[in-house]
Amino acid sequence: MQFVHNGPDIPDRLLEAHEDGRVVFFCGAGISYPAGLPGFRELVKALYERLVWSPSSIEETAIAKGEYDTAIGLLENKIVGGREKVRRELAGILTADLSKPKATVTHEALLTLSLNRKGRYRIVTTNFDRIFEHVIDRKNLALERFKSPLLPVPTRAVARDSDGQRIGSASGIQR
Repeated sequence: MQFVHNGPDIPDRLLEAHEDGRVVFFCGAGISYPAGLPGFRELVKALYERLVWSPSSIEETAIAKGEYDTAIGLLENKIVGGREKVRRELAGILTADLSKPKATVTHEALLTLSLNRKGRYRIVTTNFDRIFEHVIDRKNLALERFKSPLLPVPTRAVARDSDGQRIGSASGIQR
């Protein structure tokens, strides 16, 4: 089914799963581009620039392979002030420009789409930015939040949500 002219064709099976509350939205950095935030590669490049540091050959290899978290970890281990200094710079780079047009539109839409019939939000984000929190606070939404390291542990068991509904198997999430 198409909801927008020339938009994607959404399979009926997916729409039915969504109606039944069996869809979880996984969101990455791309949803924050409208707020002027970088992707992971650009984030790492900006981090090295702000710290006035050149990547070593090992870090360059990690970056070339798309192993950005490895490059950041290596950087944290070699500079004075390590993790604290790097995290402070990352926070500065990840400050969203919420005055940009459509800076929060995607986040708002995803929160709306992720709300199931039981009033529970089913959304996971890997983002370090605070745009979801901004939208949640601005709209006064009541939702349960989990933050690392207090996240469910991946196992080889069947994954179920807090209502006991199965949301996956094999390599799932056990609560």
